[in-house]
Amino acid sequence: MSSQDPDWWRQAVIYQVYPRSYADADGDGIGDLPGLTRRLDHLATLGVDAVWLSPFYPSELKDGGYDVADFRDVDPRLGTLDDFDAMVAEAHGLGIKVIVDIVPNHSSDQHVWFQEALNSAPGSAARDRYVFRDGRGEQGELPPTDWEANFGGNAWKRVPDGQWYLHLFTPEQPDFNWDNEEVREDFRSTLRFWSDRGVDGFRIDVAHGLAKDLSEPLRDLGEQYRGLHDDLPDGTHPFYDRDAVHEIYRDWRTVFDAYDPPRIAVAEAWVKNSRRVHYARPDELGQAFNFEYLETGWSGPRLREVITASLATARAAGASATWVLSNHDVVRHTSRLALPEGSDVQAWLLSDGREPAVDAGLGLRRARAATLLMLALPGSSYLYQGEELGLPEVADLAHADLQDPVWEQTGRRRKGRDGCRVPLPWTSDAEGSYGFGPGGSWLPQPPVFAALSAQAQDGVEGSTLELYREALRLRRKVQGDESLTWISSPDDVLHFGRSSGWQSVTNLSSVPVQLPAGEVLLSSGETPADGHLAPNTTVWLRAPGA
Repeated sequence: MSSQDPDWWRQAVIYQVYPRSYADADGDGIGDLPGLTRRLDHLATLGVDAVWLSPFYPSELKDGGYDVADFRDVDPRLGTLDDFDAMVAEAHGLGIKVIVDIVPNHSSDQHVWFQEALNSAPGSAARDRYVFRDGRGEQGELPPTDWEANFGGNAWKRVPDGQWYLHLFTPEQPDFNWDNEEVREDFRSTLRFWSDRGVDGFRIDVAHGLAKDLSEPLRDLGEQYRGLHDDLPDGTHPFYDRDAVHEIYRDWRTVFDAYDPPRIAVAEAWVKNSRRVHYARPDELGQAFNFEYLETGWSGPRLREVITASLATARAAGASATWVLSNHDVVRHTSRLALPEGSDVQAWLLSDGREPAVDAGLGLRRARAATLLMLALPGSSYLYQGEELGLPEVADLAHADLQDPVWEQTGRRRKGRDGCRVPLPWTSDAEGSYGFGPGGSWLPQPPVFAALSAQAQDGVEGSTLELYREALRLRRKVQGDESLTWISSPDDVLHFGRSSGWQSVTNLSSVPVQLPAGEVLLSSGETPADGHLAPNTTVWLRAPGA
């Protein structure tokens, strides 16, 4: 793809890096930007179009880096702005675009603005950048509303002078007041700052959370709707997915379009499909993550329904669809797809991955099949670091090792997201933290990482790493337009064709099925024999005469 092609993102493959867990160059046990730069050749060999970096900004790590103390700098533990510039230059030299996370809903409580707010009086301009309110009760001792934080507990924290501030995540992440023009202008400056340094696009964290109904009196949600975003009439939730948020993104689009080529953006918006389309409009962010696809189980009928609806809504918005199976917030799909239908994933994590017992082989077969299915769909595919190695969720991390605030903030009822953030294995040498870095790793790595390391799989026919490499090579070669045509098949078989004559067939059933005629280009499992496709397998075909 041309580096100046404004539509490069529409059918791109984008690889998410969680910087603290990718590669450590200085030996402190935490991944850093120089480590990423040294390992960019892995992404070039893999064949991705872009790399998306989770936050690398100064942070107290109260929420894995999403508590940002300075939106226009690099955490000293991860490097410097010069290191960032070197990484961008190396990526661009390898033909890889760079996307960075923007966290506009909240800051760290260590941000200079919030520290100023704490040292200022109620009603001051400094406090107006955030959401401060007087409490209820005779002495203001009760929170202003019944709103709950995403990680558990009330969404308000009291400060010494008696006022309360809003935090929809941890208490260390105070929410911005997006009715404040100073907040809006500061984020325009942030978008320009990183764009001027060569960033090609942005992933917008909690994109549905910026606009809030702060009119007095603030309204409670009540037991019926507390925490249930989709059960209220569209656009009426007091702090999620309000219609006013789209004016913010139309404003941002003018910033993106001032660059040549325009900077791209993708929304993390946990909203239903019919609402997600608004974030992806061409005059707003352009794309939005499709979490309905991620959350759909191993079912042909349900996947067909979600794929069809996702393509239709993306087309209606003038956007391209997005597809993702894993990220830094969810159980890795190699493990998730191994669980029996209807399993409680959180309960499984709390059991250290023992109840129910999972068939790791089945999980990997399904994960590989799911990957080929995803990569065959029109639109952008987002990969999460380590999935190309077939890494499982590390579900048995000891309680003492857990760092995700979800664990404590939910009263230890949810184990959190550390299991998908364990640092990557590059080599088979356990003594060297499997090549992650010379000083160990900030989360313990399991022994199975030796056999799953990049070194162990490099050049090995049939390995998951080589499957990804070949899939991305072929995808680039046979990619057509953004259309898809379903071909008649049994309920648990997904068979569709692309405009170039390329077809994808996925057998989600428990028995072999008849394979359609055509040349097999790639299979996620054993090469089909006797004209049959094995269970939990995807093949790509070139249709006869294509």
